Amino acid sequence: MKITFKLYATLSDYLPAGQRHNAVELDVEPATTIADLVERFHLPARLVHLVLVNGVYVAPEQRMARTLAPGDALAIWPPVAGG
Repeated sequence: MKITFKLYATLSDYLPAGQRHNAVELDVEPATTIADLVERFHLPARLVHLVLVNGVYVAPEQRMARTLAPGDALAIWPPVAGG
């Protein structure tokens, strides 16, 4: 099944080489979880801060078991500081 995987800020460095934008379409297995993709792309857990599926926040305690559906958009941001 196809999903859209988006990484923001410094996390975009973890996308496959040659990506021109912060998003990539992926073919994933039907039971794929958010945690599976974090592991697949070697994202440091400390940098996986804000996670949204189709614009809806996914709490940290739900990310291990939350499966993705065809057409989902998974977006992940690192912690952000500012003033």
